[in-house]
Amino acid sequence: MKLKRSDQYTGRPEDEKLPAGQLVAYGTQHILTMYGGVIAPPLIVGGAAGLSGSDMALLVTAGLFISGLATILQTLGLGPFGARLPIVQGISFASVSTMVAIASKDGLQPVFGSILVAGLIGLVVSSFFAQLVRLFPPVVTGTIITVIGISLLPVSFTWAMGGAGAPDLGSTANIGLAGLTLLVILVISRLFQGALSRLSILLGIVVGTGIAALFGKADFSGVGTGKMVALPPLLHFGGPTFQIGAIVSMTIVILVIMTETTADILAIGEIVETEVDARRVASGLRADMLSTAVAPFFGSFPASAFAQNVGLVAITKIKSRYVVAVGGLILVVLGLLPVVGRVVAAIPFPVLGGAGIVLFGSVTASGIRTLSRVRYDDNLNLVLVATAIGIGLIPVAAPTFWDKFPDSVSVVLDSGISAAAIAAVLMNVFFNEITVGNKPGASVFAAGSSEYDGATPLAVDPEVVDRPDDANLAASPATGTTRKADHL
Repeated sequence: MKLKRSDQYTGRPEDEKLPAGQLVAYGTQHILTMYGGVIAPPLIVGGAAGLSGSDMALLVTAGLFISGLATILQTLGLGPFGARLPIVQGISFASVSTMVAIASKDGLQPVFGSILVAGLIGLVVSSFFAQLVRLFPPVVTGTIITVIGISLLPVSFTWAMGGAGAPDLGSTANIGLAGLTLLVILVISRLFQGALSRLSILLGIVVGTGIAALFGKADFSGVGTGKMVALPPLLHFGGPTFQIGAIVSMTIVILVIMTETTADILAIGEIVETEVDARRVASGLRADMLSTAVAPFFGSFPASAFAQNVGLVAITKIKSRYVVAVGGLILVVLGLLPVVGRVVAAIPFPVLGGAGIVLFGSVTASGIRTLSRVRYDDNLNLVLVATAIGIGLIPVAAPTFWDKFPDSVSVVLDSGISAAAIAAVLMNVFFNEITVGNKPGASVFAAGSSEYDGATPLAVDPEVVDRPDDANLAASPATGTTRKADHL
C-alpha cells in the first residue's frame, strides 16, 4: 500500500519532475539571470559602511548562501513555510536605500538589528497580510505585474550601458555587446525548438560572455585569488544592535517587500496557471520573513522574490518548482565556493543587460495578457489601470518626486511596485466593491453579457457547478479565466 503524499499541491504544473540534466541546466539559467541582482545590494551597502574588500566579499558570499537557502525553502516548503512555487529568492533591492542610510551613519550592526526585528514582525503578520489576497483580482494583479516589468527595464538598460559607475558607461561597445546578446537570444528562440529554445537566455549569456572575452571585455583574472571554499561565518560583523528609528524604517520596508512578494506569488501563479489562494500566499510570505529574520546572523539582508525570474518562467514555460529548487542549491554552492562565484561574477554587465531586456519585457507582457481578460465596459476599470500604472511609474520617470515627503511615506512610494499595488487595491475597493453610488447597470456583468469584469471575485452556486450537463461560469480572482454558463 502506497502512502499518500502530504504535499497538497501534487499533480499541479509546478510539481512536474524533469530529468536531472534538465533540472541542472534550467536551474543554472535561473541563477545566471538573477546573479547580478543578488551581489549588487551587498556591494552597495558594504560600500556605504566603509567595509574592506575582504569584508565586502563576505557580504556577497552570505547573500548568495542565504538566497539559496531561502529559494529552497520557498520552492520545496517545510510545514507552513514556502509557497511551493517556482520562485527564486534573493536580496531585496527595496531595502537598499534604507540600509545605506543606516549603515553610512552607524555601521552594519543596527542594520542587522532592524532586519531581525522587522523580519519577526513580518513573520507574525504574514497570515493576516495574506488574507488581503482577495483584494488582488485580475484588474489589480495585471496592473501590478505590468508595473513590475516596466520598473525593472531601466535596470537592464543600465546593465546594457556597462553597469552603474562603469568608466565606459554608455559606450557603443557596451551597448553593441548587449544588442548582440539580445540578438543571439532571439535567433536561438526563433530557429530552435524544445530544450534549446527554452535555454535561449542561458545560451545567449554564454555566447555573449565568450564574445566579450575575445574583445577583452570580460576579466577573469581575479578568479584564482582568494579562498576556494568558505562557510559564511556567524556574526562576523558583530552582534545586532537595536535602534528604534532604524527598526521603524525597516518595518515599513518589510511591508513593502511583503507587498512585492505577494504580487510576485500571484504573478507566478498566473504564469504557471495554478491555484494561488490566501493560504498559499501566507506560506510564501512566512518563508520570505523567516529567511529575512535569519539573514542577519550570517551577515546578509532581507530576502524577497525576484521578479526577473518570474519573467524567465514566462519565457521558457518551464513551470517545475524543482528546477528552481536546484537553482537554490546552486546558489548555496556558490555561497560555499567563492571561486565559482567569482567566475559567474565575471559575466559582463552588458551581457546581462541584453538578456534583461527580454526577461523584464516578458514580465510586462504577462501583465498586459492578464489585463486583456478584464472587461472595461460599464465600469471604471480603465481609470483604475491608467491611474495605478501612472502612480507606479513616478519613481521610474522622476526618482526625486517623493524626496520632500517624510521617510515613512517616501520609503513606500519610492517603490513603484508598492505604490501601484496600493493605488490599484484602493481604487478597486472604491470602484468595484463599494456598491453605494454605483451607476445603474454597473455590476460584475454588463447587461446581457456573461463576460467577467476581472474586478470582483464571484460567488459560485455549488449545485450548478456539480451538474455535469452545465458549464457554470466561474472566475478565479488570481486568473480571471472564464467558462460560459447556461445558468447563473
